[in-house]
Amino acid sequence: MKQLKTRTVNQNEYTVYWNKAEEFFETMQHAYKNRMWTAVGLNAVHCVISSCDALLVKSQGVRSAVEDHMQVIELLRHAPIAGVEKQVATVRRIIAKKNVIAYEDREFRGSDALDIFKQAGRFYRWASEYLNKK
Repeated sequence: MKQLKTRTVNQNEYTVYWNKAEEFFETMQHAYKNRMWTAVGLNAVHCVISSCDALLVKSQGVRSAVEDHMQVIELLRHAPIAGVEKQVATVRRIIAKKNVIAYEDREFRGSDALDIFKQAGRFYRWASEYLNKK
């Protein structure tokens, strides 16, 4: 594995990132109920990124130190968390949609929002199981 730039974070600080993930998740749900498709998409992306940060901090005491969110995938791939291998593809798909949602010359439609809403929800619940273990 190539050297990835990380920042050391006290493992107890994972709650800072998890609280952000929870807020993005709740905002995503609100946006979905109100048919605010772009808001669904962007909050889904940020929910997953913050969830990944929380998972990495709790499991390894690190988080990505670069702006490229795709690096989080490489860090997550090597996290000592049961079932993480299956989740990496989901994270990649969600993060890859960020530019489409925010910057491309097309609308982010209800069908797009439903897809990312479901994917982000499954990932969020999986992350919650790990993070909320006693």
